[in-house]
Formats: sequence, C-alpha cells, structure tokens
Amino acid sequence: MGRLLLGIDIGTSSCKVAVFDGDGHVLAQANKTYEVYYPDQGWVEQDPREWWEAIAEGIRSVLSEEGVSAGDIAGIGVDGQSWSAIPVDRFGRVLSNTPIWMDTRAREICERVKQEIGEDEIFNVAGNDFLPSYSTPKMLWFKEKKPEIFENTVYFLQSNAFIVYCLTGEYSQDLSQGYGIHFFDMKSLKYDTALADRLGLSADLVPKLFRSDEIVGEITCSAAEKTGLKAGTPVVAGGLDAASGTLGAGVFKVGDTQEQGGQAGGMSICTDRALSHKKLILSPHVVPGMYLLQGGSVGGGGALRWFRSELGENMSFDELTALAEKVSPGADGLFFLPYMAGERSPIWDPDAKGVFCGLSFDKTKGHLVRALLEGVAFSLEHNLRTAYETGITVGAMNAMGGSANSVLWTGIKADVTGKTIRVPESDTASTLGAAILAGIGTGVYSSYEEAVERTIEIKRVQEPDMENHRIYQEKMELYLELYEDLKETFKKL
Repeated sequence: MGRLLLGIDIGTSSCKVAVFDGDGHVLAQANKTYEVYYPDQGWVEQDPREWWEAIAEGIRSVLSEEGVSAGDIAGIGVDGQSWSAIPVDRFGRVLSNTPIWMDTRAREICERVKQEIGEDEIFNVAGNDFLPSYSTPKMLWFKEKKPEIFENTVYFLQSNAFIVYCLTGEYSQDLSQGYGIHFFDMKSLKYDTALADRLGLSADLVPKLFRSDEIVGEITCSAAEKTGLKAGTPVVAGGLDAASGTLGAGVFKVGDTQEQGGQAGGMSICTDRALSHKKLILSPHVVPGMYLLQGGSVGGGGALRWFRSELGENMSFDELTALAEKVSPGADGLFFLPYMAGERSPIWDPDAKGVFCGLSFDKTKGHLVRALLEGVAFSLEHNLRTAYETGITVGAMNAMGGSANSVLWTGIKADVTGKTIRVPESDTASTLGAAILAGIGTGVYSSYEEAVERTIEIKRVQEPDMENHRIYQEKMELYLELYEDLKETFKKL
C-alpha cells in the first residue's frame, strides 16, 4: 500500500486538491475554479457537476507531478462547504443546482415551520436554529416549489458526499455535516425519524451515517479512468470544510479553537459535549467524540477579494494590506460592516448589507482596507462574545485560510479579541484535515494525536497588543451599535 494521502476541499469559489506525505508535507497541489450563480434575490447556487469536473481535472494535475503516482495513494479524504441540498435520482444523476450556504430562498418556509412545530422543539433535537441557510429548509423548498424534482429525488447529498459518490458509487452522510439536517439528533448522532415526519420529510431522503474517518468505498473503474486514480483506492466519508480545516490547523482537543480566514470568517471551539447556543452553530467535529461550537460569518477573505476586484486597481493583496498598515488602529473612525451576503452568526440577518461608515475627504484607500480588515475581526469578536455566554472558555486560536498569511490581519484579529493567534506552517488546513481523515481510516496514523504531532507545526505566533485591544474594545461597541441602528433600514433596502 502507498503511504501518500490525497485531500480534496470543495470551497465556494474553487476546489483544492493536494497530495501529502505522512508528515504533512505537500508534494503536489492544484486549485480549480468554478462558478457561483445568483439567479434571483436571495438565491445562491452552484452546479455540483462543475465541482466534479474541476476536482477530476485537479486530481489529474497533481498525479502528473514528478514523484507522485496513483499507486502511491493510500487513501482519499474529501471535505466540503456546508448546507448543500443536492437532489440526485436513482441513477445518481444531479437533478438541479444546489442552493449553497449563502442561499436564503427558504425564509418564508422557515418562519412557517417554526410556527407550526415550534422552534424550541426543533432546536432541542438539532442543536441549531431553523434557518434558511441550512439544508432542511432547502429540502422543503424543493418539495414545495419544485415537486417534479422532489418526487424523483432518492437522496439529498452534502457537497463531500456527492464527490465521494462520484469517486466510489456509494452514498454517504458523514456525521460532521449532519448538523445541516434538523432531524439529525445532535446528542445521539442518529436520525430522528419522528421529527423528520413532522417536518414533512423522511429520514430515507438522506443516506446512511458514517464517521468522517470511516471508509465508504473504493475508487471505481469509471472514476479511475476520469481522474487517473488507481481503482480500488479507499475513500473515507470526509466532512465539513470548517471541521476538516479545524483538524488541519491542529485543533482537536477540548478548549482548542480555530480562527477561520477563508472566503468566509468565523471560529470553531472544540468541546466534548453538544454545547449549543441559538445564535451559533453546533456540529460534530470530524474527530470522533468531539463537537465544534462555531461562529460562521460571510465576511472573511471574500470581503477583501471583492474589494480588490472592484476597487483594488490590480493591486495585490500584499500591496493593499501594506496601505492599511500605514493607518492607525480604528481606521481614524471609519467602520466596515462585512455583511456582503446577509450575515450568518450571530445576527442571522439575510437582509444585512455591507457598509462603510465614517467616510470623509481625508480617508484614503488604506483607510478603506484597514476598516475592512477590522470589520472582519469585529465579526469574529462578536461570535466569540456570543460563545462566552455558554460558559465556554477560549485560549489561543489557531488560524487557517488565506488571510492567515497576512501578518497585519492576524495581528488585528489578535488585538481585537485579546487572544494569541498561532499560524500553522501549512496554509492547506482543509485539504490536510481531509488527508488526515484518510490516514486514520486507512491506518497510516494510529491516532489523531500521532497525526497532528507529525503533520502540524506552528510557524508564527502573534500576541495581542493590549493597548490596541483597549482601543478596539471601545470601537467594538460602536460596531455593534451601527448594525442595530441600520437593521430596519436594511429591510427596506
């Protein structure tokens, strides 16, 4: 058996494919983009078949690299974006684009269901509020608005489960992505068939549950032909991208915390019990026996990517942040609300909008960028403050995602939160986490302790500047006040 591991990450704007050795070193990697579609107000879709084409191309690319061959791959892990609802028929054919995590088309359905069943009753099972971003309301949307698709749907799949099916021909639902399905009991980690019936759905509409490190199947001959992989290579169930990235950042023990800086922002706090909060997100970790209390915001690296695309005048990310570095903490009174596609936790407001407030003739592009970086950091602090209401404690945070490469941005986050931020050597946390799951499932690693010890090394530690922290704590109150003052206006917009 080979001793290399293949990790696949299904992101919002692109997929990443990477081959690792047993010590977590990247031997080959590829990044392939695909489209996000906005067909109507509040609708945000992707075509899972485009994911598969991009991933297959990425796999072929990494296998063409010197020193990497299909026969060297011991196992494959797949992680993916949350809250998909991919309808497939009995032949495994995709019947429609999937609404993705930013989609809020099922708002009216959510309000009705919470009135009919009771939001507390749903929350007591699911550990999460009944909100349009999650998978369950999207399944109900298909039932009510697209009955011809719903009637032909055998399963609704999550993003990683769909790619696992493309690779193996086997259907699966991993535990970490179960949190998007409100009839998944967060404590027993099983489907609640009675609640499924009350919701007007059936537990038969989702596949059998698997641990994230459990082998679902092997590479089929047709998948081998398309990707260049070796038929018979084991594939594990994989899991939620945030959870996989949390593992890939070295967070797998109680109290460990991950700070996310990819397309989206947020945090994940590791706990050994189903500790829920209505304004946050609770999911099983990809590590068995552990949970993640999460805050997920839409404003992460995607906000800076938007700024660069529309206002950056072809400047690089480093050039933009260099401008911001010249501006003092607090951006001289300029604020940014990073609600670029509504907002998830902790405000859960699909009407929220991105806002620059405090503009004046003395403000420069550097001020705009600094305010943007600080606004994303304020959204992280907002989630952390909400988590503290459960009695949970947070120590140092391990950073993941592209923004972790910015010394300025991680420094701002440390200063705003007052927490030490540690940055792992590799910025491929999600694909590494997926690869670790494959390594556990195939016996490359004997335990998660061994896997993390072998693969993850901290390259940079940023301590908070407590004087800046004092400044930011005062600014934080204005940040929170700004949203409260504008939320009714957002509805009118």
